[in-house]
Amino acid sequence: MSKNILLIPSTPSKMLSKMIENAVEEIEIYEINELSNFTDLRNKNILLAIELNAIGTNEKLNLILEKLTLIGYDSLLNSKASILIHSNYNNFTKTYAQQVVYLMNRLGCRFPGRPIVEANNNLDNFIALQKIYNLSLDEILFMKSKELGRKLFSEQYFYKNKNITAIHSSNKETSNTLMLWEMIKENLDGFFVKDINLGNGKILDCRGCNYKTCKYFGKQSKCYYGGIVVEEVYPSIIDSSTIVFLCPNYNDMLPANIVATINRLTALFRKTKFYDKRIYGVIVSGYSGSDALSKQLISSLNMNKTFELPPYFSLELTANDPGYINKIPNIKDIAKNFAENIKRDLLLS
Repeated sequence: MSKNILLIPSTPSKMLSKMIENAVEEIEIYEINELSNFTDLRNKNILLAIELNAIGTNEKLNLILEKLTLIGYDSLLNSKASILIHSNYNNFTKTYAQQVVYLMNRLGCRFPGRPIVEANNNLDNFIALQKIYNLSLDEILFMKSKELGRKLFSEQYFYKNKNITAIHSSNKETSNTLMLWEMIKENLDGFFVKDINLGNGKILDCRGCNYKTCKYFGKQSKCYYGGIVVEEVYPSIIDSSTIVFLCPNYNDMLPANIVATINRLTALFRKTKFYDKRIYGVIVSGYSGSDALSKQLISSLNMNKTFELPPYFSLELTANDPGYINKIPNIKDIAKNFAENIKRDLLLS
């Protein structure tokens, strides 16, 4: 079997077929539609081509992902994947792709920055790009499909340092999330770790500057609103190869200061793409819903802001009362294993 895999779980539409054609080009690739008992998808470059049904899912792919999960949480170990996805409706492409990326990442799969090209019914998600490329919507779609294939099958990014930035807005005395992070940090010996506390409710959100204004500030590694995002977050992200977001879950949403900071990264993104940086999430929920926050990090940072998603990128635990994190069985081992995952991936560079 070739190292390069084209996974097409269901019959592609004409539009999706054309996207595949542009992404694959001259690449030697092995096409599969289902898993046999002998299919091994570890150590592969996997291009998924997904056709969505009327309710925004693909039942055959769901079955494949279920089977891979039952095989084991290393069934996609050391593989890298990207996604072409098409829908005859104007919804579902992003949310279903989030789910697929999340599930595959839990099986050991890596996703490069901006790993999806999505085609909805009228391609209006590409209208903004017409101002840049002066092409038809179809032409932009196929150009982006071609770029996705090149990135998946050929590009390799090398990380320049072992600097880690952790971003949070929690109280050290009461936050289970920070207590967990301290346990993880104890095992990150040999790495430089910088914690940035965004404070409590002090981060102004993105004001939606026009493109020229945002680009003007971005060229100076600044943002219209300034503050800690410009003074501490921007320089630390530039200097780090790994960014860890520490996210307590209160209402199945990322904390407001984390959201505002992610939104404000747009100005820096105008100047500096993040393909050579990876993200991790440490998420502690009082009840349930940690996966909802993981998917928000995937969508905002991996799919949109081009950060790489390394295997097993998020650690998700449940702890309600302050300090309860310390009562979770084997918590020290859990923290150590997550730290070892970060270290192992950094040392691959």
